[in-house]
Amino acid sequence: MGFAAPDQAEQLVVTELGLAADGADRDLLAALAAAPDPDLALAALAWMPRDQELMTALREDAGVRARLTSVLGASAALGSHLARHPDHWRVLAGPGAERSPGPAELRASLLTAVGADPGDVEPTASAGSGGRPPHTPPAGRRPAGAGPDQPEDPVSALRAGYRRWLLQLAARDLTGAATFEEVGAELADLAAAALDAALAIARSQLPAGAAPARLAVIAMGKCGARELNYASDVDVIFVAAPPEEGVATGETGGGAALRIATQLAAAAIRACSQSTAEGSLFPVDPNLRPEGRNGPLVRTLASHLAYYQRWAKTWEFQALLKARPVAGDLALGRAYTEALQPMVWQAAQRDNFVADVQAMRRRVVGALPAGEAGRQLKLGPGGLRDIEFAVQLLQLVHGRTDESLRVSATLPALAALAAGGYVGREDAGRLAAAYRFLRAVEHLLQLRNLRRTHTLPEDPAALRWLGRALRGSATGSAGRRDDPAEDVLRQWRQHAGEVRRLHEKLFYRPLLDAVARLPGEAARLTPEAARARLEALGYADPAGALNHIEALTAGVSRRAAIQRTLLPLMLGWFAAAPQPDAGLLAFRQVSDALGNSPWYLRLLRDDLTVAQRMARVLAASRYATDLLLRQPDMVAILGGDAETEPRPAAELRAEAEAAVRRHDQPEDAVAAIRALRRRELLRTAVGDLLGRSGIERTGEALTSVTAATIEAALQVAARSVAQARGPLPTRVCVVAMGRFGGHETGYGSDADVMFVHDPLPGAQEQAATAAAHAVAEELRALLARPAPDPPLLIDPGLRPEGRQGPLVRTLASYRAYYQRWSGPWEAQALLRAEPAAGDTGVGERFAAMADDFRYPPGGIGDDSVREIRRIKARMESERMPRGVDPASHLKLGPGGLSDVEWVVQLLQLRHAHAVPALRTTRTLAGLAAAAGAGLADQEDAAALAAAWRLAARIRDAVVLVRGRASDVLPSRQPELAAVAAVLGYPAGAYQDLVEDYRRAARRARAVMERLFYE
Repeated sequence: MGFAAPDQAEQLVVTELGLAADGADRDLLAALAAAPDPDLALAALAWMPRDQELMTALREDAGVRARLTSVLGASAALGSHLARHPDHWRVLAGPGAERSPGPAELRASLLTAVGADPGDVEPTASAGSGGRPPHTPPAGRRPAGAGPDQPEDPVSALRAGYRRWLLQLAARDLTGAATFEEVGAELADLAAAALDAALAIARSQLPAGAAPARLAVIAMGKCGARELNYASDVDVIFVAAPPEEGVATGETGGGAALRIATQLAAAAIRACSQSTAEGSLFPVDPNLRPEGRNGPLVRTLASHLAYYQRWAKTWEFQALLKARPVAGDLALGRAYTEALQPMVWQAAQRDNFVADVQAMRRRVVGALPAGEAGRQLKLGPGGLRDIEFAVQLLQLVHGRTDESLRVSATLPALAALAAGGYVGREDAGRLAAAYRFLRAVEHLLQLRNLRRTHTLPEDPAALRWLGRALRGSATGSAGRRDDPAEDVLRQWRQHAGEVRRLHEKLFYRPLLDAVARLPGEAARLTPEAARARLEALGYADPAGALNHIEALTAGVSRRAAIQRTLLPLMLGWFAAAPQPDAGLLAFRQVSDALGNSPWYLRLLRDDLTVAQRMARVLAASRYATDLLLRQPDMVAILGGDAETEPRPAAELRAEAEAAVRRHDQPEDAVAAIRALRRRELLRTAVGDLLGRSGIERTGEALTSVTAATIEAALQVAARSVAQARGPLPTRVCVVAMGRFGGHETGYGSDADVMFVHDPLPGAQEQAATAAAHAVAEELRALLARPAPDPPLLIDPGLRPEGRQGPLVRTLASYRAYYQRWSGPWEAQALLRAEPAAGDTGVGERFAAMADDFRYPPGGIGDDSVREIRRIKARMESERMPRGVDPASHLKLGPGGLSDVEWVVQLLQLRHAHAVPALRTTRTLAGLAAAAGAGLADQEDAAALAAAWRLAARIRDAVVLVRGRASDVLPSRQPELAAVAAVLGYPAGAYQDLVEDYRRAARRARAVMERLFYE
């Protein structure tokens, strides 16, 4: 039947209890066997005196049978109590057995037990109030700790009355008739009633003529929150006042009243804590009082206020979160909590508040013995304290502006945090489930001997009874057939791991510290506070910004609640960026687009990095904002550095080609390609704006995106032409030119290309060229379709004969042209030629052909050098836009991009035949190769490279800020300041950017004139 000691069980059943296993007692024996610990239940029943009425009830009443056997099999302490007070089993019978008593009933019962009148203003116990002595169990069967007869002193009577109610509650708990919340609340109410009874005992011990005094008992911790354990210290604070003192003001009273109140408090502690034949009640711990064990046991309200206003530490305000008057003068107690609660909800504004709370939790974990930490239900990692500290910290930070969070118990507070959007519903549900499980296990462990313990046992037998007891409770998993010990361990590991993960997520959430640092009015975000904050932060249009805030925070939805938490912070982050008004508008637009997506606001709330980065991006870049508004789900890439890393070129090509294969219609295929390009442009821009990309890395990333886009669009174009004209008679390749070929693509760059094709064997060249031309035209048309995305203009203007020449040529035609007609500038253009899309074999042959002209044996001649110098000088004079200061033109101005690039290209044309390292399409790589070969001084090369990098960065930053390209350094202060901020200059230092660029350009121009013209 499941008894661990069958022989002993048989003796108890047959000899001691005289039960008939196959007759009338079959159900009773089955109930004993189903008890958490069958052997303990059977022994405890045998300890109880013979009671025919009890045995009849056990045989005939299934409710009594289930309740009593559950208690006897789970709690040796309550079994001992029943051995001393066998008539108390009656609380388990009848309609009242499953009824939950109210606080007033518990108080009246325990006051009556000590001989006090519950109706008195100050109930006082009477001596000899114990009641009739209990039956005594037969000799040899009395449990350890059982006394002979019940002494008739009030202290023992209080314990007997307390345990009687505890017995009834434990039975409801163990049979699943009471929820965890009901058990914790009733235990707290029972403790409060016991404290009132202890005060009645204390009053009876005062000397005659003692000075009158008012004394309130404030429960703290779990008792204050009405979530008490079976065996727990009851944390209290005592507040005193003379009888004539005004409750609301807390003026100091006479010293005599304070001394009497101290005597009452000390006597009440003894009445609860001292050991008697009935055992102890519970330890009363007053060490949460001001100054702890070194401070006075009792203070006046004024003294408490003075201490908390001046000396209290962070943890003391955290403790006050659960303060509740429970005994003595309740009016004085309410005055205490009303006076101190405002301080509790202002505590988060203290310096280092969040860090202090976090440090305290780490100290607790660090102090645990190494061998115990992994089994600690309360203090260990993944234990109850992890849940409680996370919930309390969230309450204290957000509760100063949200009064719905001002509740003391953990589960209601967690529910309020979830309702307000401060914790995700799923996270809150997991934490609540874990909390109920951990507390249920803790309750059962303590119920065994009514002693404080929070450590999961290692003994398999103990784990087994624990698992069996847990299955009968409201929190347990009734009906499971696996091993109860393994079930407990499995659930413990599962819940502890989940709690630890969520604790790290919530407790160390950067949002907490950021919100805590906000001034009180700023955190509340009332319309008045918001307008004042907007003006102080420098918003250009406070009224418009206020409209956005009101739209984002209006209503009672979770979305509005989360926005109310985030916006006070984001307003400051927007203001730290170049364009705060634009940032706030964009945030509203993105939030409107994603408002019904549950992951969006959860991401911003749970990961402060995302919110802060989003503010930076939206308030700095029109370009990135436009991309994000087109694909708002890309907010997710802000969550981690890896998501802002450029993706490998091969990976982009593979994804683009897969998108083409999924769509039969050209328009659909190109839309998918554009979506990919949009996403990768945004990824690159975000990495740039967050300072994670240098100019070379950005150029490579944008070049890879452009190449993947053209490759995929070329496939669509070829497929479309083949469907219209039949199989293509030629192989087509797109050759990248200019900045595209040099892997220096900017955000505003066109794609300079040339189209080359090679007819298939046997194909007519005219038909092949017509097909290749149709493919090229279709490619340009597909990518030129109107769209809100940044345009990708395919520019074939660098082809032979420029715009007057054929759009597409064969390899042979290109070779013939370059051999016969090309000028030096066309060989110079080939320096950046690199196959980018299409047939790789054709591309390789084109590159080999181009080498013959861009790296001619012996280098270009003097005539060609002079021609290149002439063209450069002419370009500077003729292509400079009218009205533009040449010194501010990033491309054509002195020391600009063109100066550096032409120096490198001239060195390549003259020396690449002899210096293989110069055979590169990249400007900076070519410059480094020239310096390495001694063709340029290292210092000169560094000056050119610095100027080129800065000009290229400025040009990209202009596009990011404005959303459109420009080659001119901005002259208007707002735009210049925005560009400087994107480049990392401090606020107000935008003129430093101008000076830095002009200094770099002057140095580069001086070097250019030496290397290019000499």
